[in-house]
Amino acid sequence: MPSYRYSDVFTRVEVPLDATERDWPNRRLTAAPLWVPVDLRDGNQALAEPMDPARKRRFFELMVAMGYKEVEVGYPSASQTDYDFVRLIAESDIAPEDVTIVVFTPARRDLIKRTVTSIQGIRNNIVIHLYTATAPTWRNLVLGYAPANLKQLILNGCSDVLEFAGEMPNVRFEFSPEVFNLTEPGYVLDICDAVTDMWDARPERPVILNLPATVEVATPNVYADQIEYMHKNLARRDSVILSVHPHNDRGTGIACAELAVLAGAQRVEGCIFGNGERTGNVDIATLALNLHAQGIDPMIDFSDINEIRRTVEYCNRLEIHPRHPYAGDLVHTAFSGTHQDAIKKGFAEHRERARREGQPESRIVWQVPYLPIDPADIGRSYDAVIRVNSQSGKGGIAYLLEAEYGIELPRRIQIDLARHVQLRTDTTGNEISATELWEIFETAYLLKESNCIELIDYQTADTSASTRITLRVEDEEHTSEHQEVSPVEALVTALIPHSIDLEVLSLHRTSIQAARGSEALIILECRISDKIHWSVGRDKSVPTATLKAAIRAANLA
Repeated sequence: MPSYRYSDVFTRVEVPLDATERDWPNRRLTAAPLWVPVDLRDGNQALAEPMDPARKRRFFELMVAMGYKEVEVGYPSASQTDYDFVRLIAESDIAPEDVTIVVFTPARRDLIKRTVTSIQGIRNNIVIHLYTATAPTWRNLVLGYAPANLKQLILNGCSDVLEFAGEMPNVRFEFSPEVFNLTEPGYVLDICDAVTDMWDARPERPVILNLPATVEVATPNVYADQIEYMHKNLARRDSVILSVHPHNDRGTGIACAELAVLAGAQRVEGCIFGNGERTGNVDIATLALNLHAQGIDPMIDFSDINEIRRTVEYCNRLEIHPRHPYAGDLVHTAFSGTHQDAIKKGFAEHRERARREGQPESRIVWQVPYLPIDPADIGRSYDAVIRVNSQSGKGGIAYLLEAEYGIELPRRIQIDLARHVQLRTDTTGNEISATELWEIFETAYLLKESNCIELIDYQTADTSASTRITLRVEDEEHTSEHQEVSPVEALVTALIPHSIDLEVLSLHRTSIQAARGSEALIILECRISDKIHWSVGRDKSVPTATLKAAIRAANLA
């Protein structure tokens, strides 16, 4: 590949900051910026099938319900659908009073006039967002303007905005030098200062300067330098809301936005799940939940991320990738055995800390390996945290059986069961559900091996501490009484005359959540002819479940 063709990218976008002037590397995120979703405009333009009015309304209502206080609702001069949606906002009550409405327009007089017409009657605060591309390639190839002429075109647009909307008390202004990140720093600074001067930016009526990485071409630190340069050198800085609009062409849009906020940005435009042209706009859900994972309130409600995802998928007619950060079906799921074991131990410790401190689990500091946040925080259940396939280990298998059926397995039987599960997954190549795991467990440890030996009856007498055992061995019944021993010890002794050499090494009692309540599940580790075997018995009675496990072990012999 001829990589040399792109070798001058840094020289085209570098800003005059040296290492001693950079403040952003030493800063930390401490609060959420103002989030501005552009799904209804920028995101909508990137859809193969743009949203119809019903979908736009549903999407808008979702964003309002999530707590967004500023929403870019459309490009009313570009399509009748967008114009009609802005009119719907003006003529209905779908926009709460505290939500600012943003409309988008190029710097062209007739389109600015139509944009201002569309917002008439809206009682909310309104932002008119004016844009023009400023980078050299766009100036030369797309617009055909020299730098000075392009600056005048922009200022003419600003003048038109003032003419048509300057007297509207609820209207503020925003300017985007599109492709800011590929524009000469001194030139774009000069334009932005001229814009804030013409619009008379004041602290009580600030101007938004939105600085887009329209096409991502450099590492995120370069964008941070560009934002910090503007932050430190803008005139009327206290009257400017510095905004960013990163795209994701290099796959680093999230990093660009986070570093831009460290560099002085106060506002971030993006789409909820990153939809947009090419590889998309910056993903607000990931940005917001990254803050949540650092203990910072994102100021947006993602507590039911599944419903948010369903609505966005419906409106965009695009599915969210299963590995999408936070929202994807598989992002809280572990298939790897080592991951599963660590998560299982982490959950156990989390519950134990909650018990020790006498607090609900939701109030305990989150320290579960491989899960940066508690899935419950965003309305996800723990059902899909661990799923089993051929890469899984004993920890994941044990976790699923415990989560679904309430069964707690001793470590040694976990190892043995993993062997049976591995055989199934290696054969089929498929993922194993909890139901299938239970079937494998039943087959391996619960189902009878044969009927050579049957327990016909047993009786215990508390007063005499005796146990009577009645067995059928090869169609003959045998009864024996045993003193001062447990029922399982009595059964083992009763088997000796029939050449059954059975030694119970350990007994583990757990329970299974059955349809009609809980039943005892007794797990025996036995030595039979110098080999270790596992056998399980199930019954409402603990002694009966124990003897069922022992009889199954005897039949193994």
